[in-house]
Amino acid sequence: MSGNMKTKVILLLALVCLAASSCVKLREKISPTDIIIAGTAVEDRIKMSEIFYLNHYNDKVWLVAEGDYSFLVGADSHVTTDPGRMDEMLAIGLRDKDLFYAHLGDIADTKAEYYATLDSLLWYAKWRYVEANYEQINDYEYIEKDSKLVPPPVYTYNDIVYPFFPVVGNHDITRNGWALWSNIFHSSFYEIDVIDFLDNGEIAFDHLIFLDSASGTLGKTQIDLIKRGILNGKYDDGTSAYRYTFVFTHTNIFRPQFNEFASTFPREETFFLLDQFEDWNVTCVFCGHVHTWDERNFNSVHYLTLDAMCEANNPEPGDYLVRVNVTQDPLMLEWKPVHMNYTPKKK
Repeated sequence: MSGNMKTKVILLLALVCLAASSCVKLREKISPTDIIIAGTAVEDRIKMSEIFYLNHYNDKVWLVAEGDYSFLVGADSHVTTDPGRMDEMLAIGLRDKDLFYAHLGDIADTKAEYYATLDSLLWYAKWRYVEANYEQINDYEYIEKDSKLVPPPVYTYNDIVYPFFPVVGNHDITRNGWALWSNIFHSSFYEIDVIDFLDNGEIAFDHLIFLDSASGTLGKTQIDLIKRGILNGKYDDGTSAYRYTFVFTHTNIFRPQFNEFASTFPREETFFLLDQFEDWNVTCVFCGHVHTWDERNFNSVHYLTLDAMCEANNPEPGDYLVRVNVTQDPLMLEWKPVHMNYTPKKK
């Protein structure tokens, strides 16, 4: 072997070793684009979700509030064997009596054992929620504590909706991830209404919209459904049926900083979304994915991009959640950061 050839081989081996060591270092933190090849296409997910949406339309979830209420938002938990942060988010929501808890995707890394951990966590979280908010009146039935309805409605355990609502993220759909995710949460796009009984005797309605952007695009089918008005919240005269509309999705719309990841939406789709959010009279759009905080206004719509609550990315305690306070005074709608204290277990 010639001297030049030996030099090239040595340099090549050095580069391979450097790349391998770099990969090991990168895995200490989770990159938003670490895994970008999905096991399912967005078109397939939306078609499956549309079937579930239509088949269960009569079972549509309604959340009931009485006057002012709040909700909690978190993002990018990347649950593995230690679900501490995820458990803390749900415990905070229960403790502070939030009406619901929204998650912005990348809820768990795509291994069956991680989703088994997540499923067990959610089962226990619902049990705590029922214990705190319902009274068991016999072996199978429950009534809501402090219900103002006479007689109070009677529910079975399965009838009670645990108010945790996630969207799907890019890390949720890799390998067999969609099968794992959809087995628990079923649909990757859906809507929920909040009916709010105000102190003055009037009733207000708020709209929650959950969109599938896990592939970095909504895809043709989801855009067509939106254009057909499947999530439209307007009366025939074009006026909004809702007081507030909140949108939850994974992929960020705006680039937080020049050195951060830009949105992966195609340009035309970004323009479509910005126009659609304005047309829906959206109050706030919540995004995750980029693992960096960002806040801005565009065309009267507020956009919040949340940092990752994942222990691998943010092992120290910090303000990784957001709470939105919905008041009866439209000028008093506000959000504030929520502190998390959990630190990962040392191995």
